[in-house]
Amino acid sequence: MTIELTTPALLFPAISLLLLAYTNRFLALANLIRDLHAKYKRDHDQLIPGQIANLRYRMVLIRNMQAYGVASLLLCVVCMFVLFIGWVQVGQWIFGVSLLLMTASLFLSFREIQISVDALNIRLRDLEDGPQEKP
Repeated sequence: MTIELTTPALLFPAISLLLLAYTNRFLALANLIRDLHAKYKRDHDQLIPGQIANLRYRMVLIRNMQAYGVASLLLCVVCMFVLFIGWVQVGQWIFGVSLLLMTASLFLSFREIQISVDALNIRLRDLEDGPQEKP
C-alpha cells in the first residue's frame, strides 16, 4: 500500500466536524447538569441523585471521545510531517494508529448515544405512565 502526503489530510474535515459535535454534546450535558443542580437545590427532588451516575459516566465517555479525536488529529499532522521528510513506512504506521484512535472515538460516541437514548426512554415511559387519576 502506498500513502501520500494528502492521505492523512483527508481526515481533517471529518475529525474537525466530529470534535465540534462532541463539544456540542458536552455543552448540552453541562447545561443539563447545571439545570439538575438548580432543581435539586430548589426542590430537593430525590430522583436527581440517581441520575448522577449516568451523567458522570456520559461525561467520562465524552471526555475520552474528545481525547481520542484530538489524538487522532495530532497523529494525522505528525504523519504528514513524517511523510514530508520521506519516512513512508513510519508514516503508514502513524496513520494506522490515527485511524484506530478515530475508531475508538467513534465507538465511544456510539456508546454515549445509547446511554442517552436509554435515559430519554425512561423519561418517556414516565410521561406515558403519567399521574394516575383515581376514579
